[in-house]
Amino acid sequence: MTLVRRIARPLLASTFVVDGVDQLKHPGRHAEAMRPLVERLAPRLGIPDDPELIVRATGVAMVTAGSMLALGRFPRTSAVVLVGALLPTTLTAHRYWSEEDPEARATQRTRFYRNLGLLGGVLIAAVDTGGKPGLAYRAHLASESVQRSARTARREARYAAHTAAREARLKAAQAQHALS
Repeated sequence: MTLVRRIARPLLASTFVVDGVDQLKHPGRHAEAMRPLVERLAPRLGIPDDPELIVRATGVAMVTAGSMLALGRFPRTSAVVLVGALLPTTLTAHRYWSEEDPEARATQRTRFYRNLGLLGGVLIAAVDTGGKPGLAYRAHLASESVQRSARTARREARYAAHTAAREARLKAAQAQHALS
């Protein structure tokens, strides 16, 4: 792992761990913001219609995935989990466009855009292969290797067939010559 990754991953993850702990300790103040989304999606997704439980579950996901990202364990998977935890939080808790008070609007707008910046960071972390080729590239290389092997096998089979036909003609000529 490069030095930049060793430093950047824990820095990015720290916000999620702190926010996740806050959601675990104080789910009530986050639950009210999450209530409209939970009420709308709970029946469709088959999840409990309990915003406080959903907030706590999101907090656990954020602490776990944030810690894993900071430690460099399953960083891409952790980043995807953080994207999934960050989206509903951002869209429900920081609705600055519906605030009437200018100060509250400015605060919520700042938090909304901070979360968008974090979202960009975890999206980059989700596709970061750590300098190693990604799965699609490795699959492409394997496909090319199989195609190359198939071409070689066909070429060798044609050569073997040509050689066998030549040997058969030679043996036939020798047998004809032996009979004469």
